[in-house]
Amino acid sequence: MTLTQPDVSVIIGAYEAMPYLVDCLASVEAQTIDPTRIEVIAVDDGSTDGTGEYLEEFAARAAMPVTVIRQDNSGGPSGPRNVGLGKAAGRYVFFLDADDRLGPEALQRMVAMADENGTDVVLGKVEGVNRSAPKSMWGTSVGRTDVFSSNIKFTLSAQKLFRRSLLEHHSMRFDESLFTGEDALFTMEAYLRADGVSVVADHTCYYLVGREDGKHVTKSGSYVLRFDSARALMTLIADLLPPGPQRNVLMVRPFLVTLLPQFGPRYLKDTEEVRRHKMELARPLTEMYWNEDVARRLRVHERLRLHLIAAGRQDLLEDVVEFVRAKKEASAVLERKGRRLYLAYPHFRDAPAGIPDSVYLAGPREARSFPGYRKDVVGTFVQRAARKVRRALPARDGAARGGPAAAA
Repeated sequence: MTLTQPDVSVIIGAYEAMPYLVDCLASVEAQTIDPTRIEVIAVDDGSTDGTGEYLEEFAARAAMPVTVIRQDNSGGPSGPRNVGLGKAAGRYVFFLDADDRLGPEALQRMVAMADENGTDVVLGKVEGVNRSAPKSMWGTSVGRTDVFSSNIKFTLSAQKLFRRSLLEHHSMRFDESLFTGEDALFTMEAYLRADGVSVVADHTCYYLVGREDGKHVTKSGSYVLRFDSARALMTLIADLLPPGPQRNVLMVRPFLVTLLPQFGPRYLKDTEEVRRHKMELARPLTEMYWNEDVARRLRVHERLRLHLIAAGRQDLLEDVVEFVRAKKEASAVLERKGRRLYLAYPHFRDAPAGIPDSVYLAGPREARSFPGYRKDVVGTFVQRAARKVRRALPARDGAARGGPAAAA
């Protein structure tokens, strides 16, 4: 008898997941996709709270095939996911965290979206339960997009539908040397190597659950691990993209989401030793990847802090962090008949500080909320014209459909 290949392998890595695992597995059972079209591969990563036993009970009664693997604790989510991926047989894989749950019809809708558009990655709308969830990428459903022309770079969690042949062709696995940010590395690589990405924005496909016991893995990890995560993601982006606008667009993500929070309000509570250490950890990253094109894509207070980090100006940085922590509003300085707007954060036009005015210059998106600002219509026209010219030019080597990853 020939076995039919399942459409989806649902991979669940579970560690001390009770009682959240009950709702998680119930959400899998409730999926509207035919049970014969899915398989579940659950890896109990050395739990002691009954997680493994409950998985085995579920496997005995479930309508779909369920494989339960029990192993010693690996110390992080990457190991169990890799074990599950090695056992997967589906056309697609979906990584489901044991304390989260799927939305109704999630798998059916995501598989249909991938099949209809021939895309390699599908993002399903995420909602938070007792925790926040990303929002900026759920404006509308999109059949085919990429990481450069959308906001998907701001959701790099692993809870997405991936075409398994993409992962196998590039031997993609989660980096088990990372203890935070391993999913960001995996997902960014998939985005870059994918032949198209789809977004299901009109239906909640995933519920991101905040655990009441505070044990969610994303909350753990020292600041050193966060710098390790930023370094790994920046290195991946640089390896897959040559210097230029596309690389800079994606570098915004690790600078803004991973590195900059290390210099937020908590920085003021750090010891002097930790503050110096954070500056030392940031230095090689800013030397390699911080530039004016990355800087102009950020808001002024973000750009200013990263500029000071890159310059090694810990003394000035602390003033700015204190200003941001106090939630003060920087006064607007309008020049050139309202067409140029500066935000006067600390040390603006302070000669001894020597910070260029350009660091304080608000971009149109940030400036337009201030009364009196007038968008530079001439500059906008020139930018639009330049974009039209670039679109009309033949694709350069490595910039054709599929990008640099297509040849990788």
